[in-house]
Amino acid sequence: MTARHEILGGKVQLYKRPGGRFWQCSTSIGGKQHRATTQKEELSQAEDAAEDWYLELRGMFKRGELGKLLAVNAEKTFSDAAEQFLREFPIITEGQRNAIYVKGHERRLRNYLIPFLGALPLSEVTAGAIQNYRIDRIEKAKAKWGKPPARSTIHQEIVALRQTLKTAMRHGWLKSMPDLSEPYKFNTKISHRAWFSPEEYRKLYTATRKRAKHPIRDRYKWEGEQLHDMVLFMANTGLRPDEVMRLEYRDVTVVDDDGSGETILEIEVRGKRGVGYCKSTANAVPVFQRLKKRNKPSPEDRLFPTYQHELFNRILDEEGLKFDREGQRRTFYSLRHTYICLRLMEGADIYQIAKNCRTSVEMIEKYYASHIKTRLDAAAINVRRPRPPKKEVQEVRKGELA
Repeated sequence: MTARHEILGGKVQLYKRPGGRFWQCSTSIGGKQHRATTQKEELSQAEDAAEDWYLELRGMFKRGELGKLLAVNAEKTFSDAAEQFLREFPIITEGQRNAIYVKGHERRLRNYLIPFLGALPLSEVTAGAIQNYRIDRIEKAKAKWGKPPARSTIHQEIVALRQTLKTAMRHGWLKSMPDLSEPYKFNTKISHRAWFSPEEYRKLYTATRKRAKHPIRDRYKWEGEQLHDMVLFMANTGLRPDEVMRLEYRDVTVVDDDGSGETILEIEVRGKRGVGYCKSTANAVPVFQRLKKRNKPSPEDRLFPTYQHELFNRILDEEGLKFDREGQRRTFYSLRHTYICLRLMEGADIYQIAKNCRTSVEMIEKYYASHIKTRLDAAAINVRRPRPPKKEVQEVRKGELA
């Protein structure tokens, strides 16, 4: 402390913190230490403010009201709630949530939310404070990167904020949730997921097949063949990338399907939706047989033990397929989207596609079916009611006038 002073016979201490502008005051009443700021820079003014503060505390102590003040001062802060959430979340969700997702919430809280809201008592984490956080977050991002954070980035941070406040409510530290909705929000455009049209898909698998047959180096031949088969396998099963990478040979069975009369693959899928089942198209069967012949696997071996991410991106760049016409980046996930779109274009039942892809009809309608032109029935749209003969129309009008 750079300065210290006492008043009222030593009952109240005045002091300044290093670098601080205002005098602080402290006293002991009822066996408890109390501190406050005088909000005064001049010592004489600080003495008057500290004396008034002390006399008010003494009066509250005699009336039995000091306990309420202590309860208010002991209110938990947002930082306390955040630490409690970060302690609970990894333990409670262990085995149910991806470790990367859990770490993402910790990163959002420690890097952004706690520095801005951490010191606030939970009762002061209001809709206004949250809106100030959004504004501060956008302004700092623009100053540093020249552009605001993506809408999805802010959304994930608000999700972490909501989980923290729910933790506070469970422990009785917060009475009600503030309004977390984004004011002035406008309806965002729903863009379809990036996929490969039939022509683009043909261009892609032609390029991967060429790379498999004629690799840049002989030692890369196996990688090229695996990538080619992975592209065909995903586009004919609709599996997610993580589901494909988790797939073992014992999870796949070649069967004769009674409904279609074709030989297909029945796949036991383990992924983000738990265990599910998938039936492939007939085109996936030779791919699977080729994988077995090439790799001579054990039942516990994975179909695709390595992720050919760099080679896939290189081929996309070479063929001009990395981005669709709306600027969306294509990834391995785009092969799943391609499967769904191609099946819809061929007239498959949307409910069956949703079940086979372990998703919902609503998701398919929202992100896939809306832009498939073959989903529109021109015969149903361009219906015309037959018009009655002109003479007959005139007679009807005369009857109405009579």
